[in-house]
Amino acid sequence: MMKTDSNGLPSVQQLNGTFEIANPCAACDVRTRAVCAALSNAELTELSQHSRHKDLSAGDTVFFEGDPAEAYYVVMDGALKLYKLLADGRRQITGFLFKGDFVGLAFHTDHIFTAEALKSSKLCQLPKQKFENVADHAPQLGHRLLTLASAGIASAQEQMLLLGRKTAAERLASFLLWLSTVQGREAAKPLDRISVPMSRADMGDYLGLTVETVSRTVTKFKTSGLIRLCDHNEIEICDRETLSSIADGEDLS
Repeated sequence: MMKTDSNGLPSVQQLNGTFEIANPCAACDVRTRAVCAALSNAELTELSQHSRHKDLSAGDTVFFEGDPAEAYYVVMDGALKLYKLLADGRRQITGFLFKGDFVGLAFHTDHIFTAEALKSSKLCQLPKQKFENVADHAPQLGHRLLTLASAGIASAQEQMLLLGRKTAAERLASFLLWLSTVQGREAAKPLDRISVPMSRADMGDYLGLTVETVSRTVTKFKTSGLIRLCDHNEIEICDRETLSSIADGEDLS
């Protein structure tokens, strides 16, 4: 009989002096807030039999635009960027994904964008067919996926607003506040010190700005005391209230 832990999941088993986790999901620290949180213990155990962990270095590609969409992914650690290449070679970044995010949710047979690691990252790879088989008898998972799809639509609409109506300062302020919120999910509150794993070029390709404009705006925020540039690609938000006012389009002149 398989031993289980207090949550009903298979426990860690000792084999020949080494430890092996019977169910890798049992030791995953994002399972309670990733899409898998919608699964019962039995469903999670079933899905874990087909999951694989994928380690990435910065610049590694998860999948290319046009590749067959054969798997879903959960970001266990690190960060990814999603982008499309235009016919003339220009790049449009459509999103950034962080710990706990779900990757590959597209109602197409092929991927409609490319996913690339921004830094060292770890993914949980879930075969699409196996995942959908579990979803067929787990209505709560279907509801979770619908919620994710709705959030994706809302995010796309927000980006349209960023690109279509906001000034450079409004776009960058909105972006920094978004990073603060996303990276604060685990703490259940926005963070004042945030990781910025993307380059200035990445930020520009997401916000519809040139690298020079991004750099000038970052410098302006810094000299105004709104932010502080820290080591290891981190930024500290020093004046959240003013940054929020800028993001909302208030005239502070």
